[in-house]
Amino acid sequence: MVAWVESLHPIWQALIRVLLLVLPVLLMVPGAIWYERRLLGWFQDRIGPNRVGNITVSRRNRFAPDFLKGRKFNLFGLIQPIADGIKLFIKEDLMPAKADRLIFVAAPALALFPAFTLGATIPWGPIQALTPVADVNVGLLYILAISSLGVYGVVLSGYASNNKYSLLGGLRSSAQLISYELGMGLALGSIVLAVGSLKMTDMVRAQEGPLWGFVGPLANWHLFTPYGFLAAIIFFICMVAETNRAPFDLPEAENELVAGYHTEYSSMKFAVFFMGEYAAMLVYGGIFMTVFAGGWHLVPIRWDWIAEQAPPLAYLAGGFATWDYWLAPLTMIAKCVLVLTVYIWLRATLPRLRYDQLMALGWKSLMPLAVANLILVAAWILVERLTGNPFYGFLFLLVGVGLVVLFYRQFRSVLRGPGSDLPRREVELVNYAKPASSETSEGVPA
Repeated sequence: MVAWVESLHPIWQALIRVLLLVLPVLLMVPGAIWYERRLLGWFQDRIGPNRVGNITVSRRNRFAPDFLKGRKFNLFGLIQPIADGIKLFIKEDLMPAKADRLIFVAAPALALFPAFTLGATIPWGPIQALTPVADVNVGLLYILAISSLGVYGVVLSGYASNNKYSLLGGLRSSAQLISYELGMGLALGSIVLAVGSLKMTDMVRAQEGPLWGFVGPLANWHLFTPYGFLAAIIFFICMVAETNRAPFDLPEAENELVAGYHTEYSSMKFAVFFMGEYAAMLVYGGIFMTVFAGGWHLVPIRWDWIAEQAPPLAYLAGGFATWDYWLAPLTMIAKCVLVLTVYIWLRATLPRLRYDQLMALGWKSLMPLAVANLILVAAWILVERLTGNPFYGFLFLLVGVGLVVLFYRQFRSVLRGPGSDLPRREVELVNYAKPASSETSEGVPA
């Protein structure tokens, strides 16, 4: 099949690659919505959607076999997203009288656009004839540029609605984007320095080498390196803020702004915003796994090294390598679902941040750590090239990360200032009032 695709005209090859990206993402969005609702139900000790789609075969059905009559098939509410989509499709499409009609209609499409354009640079497997859609030389710069365009849909929807709550939600989103784009870019910059390339396919290849440069059987996934681990934490927090998910969902805070930027949207326009949010979560999960967790590789094990160093295990290692190759798309989907699970876990666990906390986290915590991490990676590369031994470079990097974390904690304690000298007060809950006794505490009749 690969040879047949490569024999086609480049236009047909590009069309096949686009379909292989768009169709799976669109099909995964309803499943992601169902998965979130079910998982939130389990987190909150309730059932969640479990009724829509259940099938019961009637005992009087003349066309059903006898062994199926009276049987009930439980689909665990899998049809619930389809039912929600039908409901949104047939609802009345309302538009405020004073809204800017052109921008009001275009804003949902602008919100959906970045998710698919970002996914076009992700290698979902090892076969370059099928994926990615475009293996551009400036892959990470392209991702940062397109991700910053996602705020346009939010800001324009708030502006065009002629609603002050919607406008406040759009302005919050723009301020949030500026605060967290800086930390995200610096976190990715440290990985670019270590890899020496901006291409997403080169990111995956760089993680196929030995861990830390000298541990042969394990792959050098950036998540397992000191600089990569710190960059992964910073990138993940910024990624959650970029997608306006809890606890960073201030642009649509329902207890403050009704529904934020999409307050005036209904019917399919609201559904497009909904689809854009979940598609962005899945695509950002693919970006995170490509840059930090080995891409389409299932486990951080170098099967070729095992086959070369341990000949008795060569057949077994070759079999695992073959499975790793052909199951690559399913591996990427599973990794995206893992990131989606963490998204939902955060939503079920953490309360929404205050706006000052949101800004302080981005400017006072994530950005200084990302800058320090970038400087450390540059120094590590210099030490490794001067000594010619990757072990010394890794040792320097490990000590440097520890010093940065220690300095950062001391710096934060200085910023907080001395503790308050006011006495600490505690409030104790009392039991329910006891029924009045016929005598007082001194034994005198009441």
